[in-house]
Amino acid sequence: MMFLDEFLPIVIYILLIVLIILLIVIAVKVIKAMNKVQIIVDNVNDKVESLNNFFHVIDGVSSKMNLLGDRFINFIVSIFNKIFKKKEKGKEDENE
Repeated sequence: MMFLDEFLPIVIYILLIVLIILLIVIAVKVIKAMNKVQIIVDNVNDKVESLNNFFHVIDGVSSKMNLLGDRFINFIVSIFNKIFKKKEKGKEDENE
């Protein structure tokens, strides 16, 4: 029994030391991996920012096309309104 009282704490301390060393190694590897991920994210962010101007131009062109389309549709609708109002006025004059 004396042997186990002296041997088990030594084994536990050795295992704790190994566990601490393994945790330190894993922490260092995680830090290196996070640095690599940060570099990749920065690279992707730079590429997205370079495309930002392109998307801004596309957005501007889309807005202009939308405005032009709305004006064209309003012009066509106003022509139809004028045509139908003249016909309605003509019909009202005939009824009187």
